[in-house]
Amino acid sequence: MSLPHDTVLDRFLRYVVIDTQSDPTSSAQPSTEKQKDLGRLLERELKALGLDDAHLDEHGNVYATIPANTKKDVPAICFCSHMDTAPDFSGTGVKPQLVRNYQGGDITLTGDPSQVIRVASHPQLHDQIGHDIVTTDGTTLLGADDKAGVAEIMSAAQFLVRNPEIPHGPVKILFTTDEEIGRGADKVDLKTLGARFAYTLDGSTVGEIENETFSADGVTIDISGVAMHPGYAKGKMENAIKAASDIVARLPRDIAPETTEGREGFIHPLDISGSMEAARIQLIIRDFREGGLKEKEDLLEKITSEVMATYPGSSHTFTVKHQYRNMKEVLDRHPEIMENLEESVRRVGLEPVRHSIRGGTDGSRLSFMGLPCPNIYTGGHAYHSPLEWVSVQDMETAVKTIVELVKVWEERA
Repeated sequence: MSLPHDTVLDRFLRYVVIDTQSDPTSSAQPSTEKQKDLGRLLERELKALGLDDAHLDEHGNVYATIPANTKKDVPAICFCSHMDTAPDFSGTGVKPQLVRNYQGGDITLTGDPSQVIRVASHPQLHDQIGHDIVTTDGTTLLGADDKAGVAEIMSAAQFLVRNPEIPHGPVKILFTTDEEIGRGADKVDLKTLGARFAYTLDGSTVGEIENETFSADGVTIDISGVAMHPGYAKGKMENAIKAASDIVARLPRDIAPETTEGREGFIHPLDISGSMEAARIQLIIRDFREGGLKEKEDLLEKITSEVMATYPGSSHTFTVKHQYRNMKEVLDRHPEIMENLEESVRRVGLEPVRHSIRGGTDGSRLSFMGLPCPNIYTGGHAYHSPLEWVSVQDMETAVKTIVELVKVWEERA
């Protein structure tokens, strides 16, 4: 195929209108077949660039290689972004809007005027004067998380292919599914990928590079109560709904997402459901330290046991599920990964700022699978919401950062 458009903006506008929302209730991977619609397009575009090994696998992952063109022994590095969008808000019927030459002020979204990107809530807009900004029409999310990253990697690949005079080692490309529901790396075949190190393009503000994520566990508390006809229940009924509610009510308010920031972790109930007879609470635990994670889980288990002691006829189970770990533990063993990235950021005229993610990325899992993988900015903001926006010029900066990073690895080999 011939590529209809080549700029990072044209690619981005082409990708965001494809609905790729993932589904946490599905056990399949990809969790939604529609994610493969974007995967098939990317496979075709990569092949059109001359990357003959480009392919979409059964799980929806896309792999490709830009072969080395230097005689130096340069380690193969990978650039990775995810194709799915978050279940938090609709990704169907995305209508991207382009605000050219932004001159400041709030941005009212055309499809729903009650949705306004306010400067007071989005102070990053102060740095966008003169930029071209892509928003939604207010009725869907935009999908800059992470189609901005996808478009940036594709544009950098095109630049490297069309400028063979730039010496570089093997450059691997990986696009994943289901990152937004915590499964992005589950079916990645590292042998097929063949990279030594990787970088996700899944960050936000330009200049900020991320070598640290939360460590994360999930907790499920299942409660079996004592069911009884309510007319004859005195001294006999133990209502599982009430027991579950008592546990949630006792969670410390200062260890919650809405009361923490920076390097503070939290306990967060995601779902509570059930009946008089049986109830379930699902929670997530987050902390940057493994010890902090354990402390919060011990606290939650103590609260649960104390509450359940007041329901002597009832029983419960407390199940902890490992989700992901702080990638800094792995990245610190390979300092050149961040050092080379910082040099590439400086070369595009920015001062690199190391940042911690209050969340996770594919890089969290990939790092512990044996592929050390920090995170690079994409220029997107207000992810998972109808107020999501991205600067075209910031996307172009991310593309230049990828190209410079490839050059730095070759120079320092």
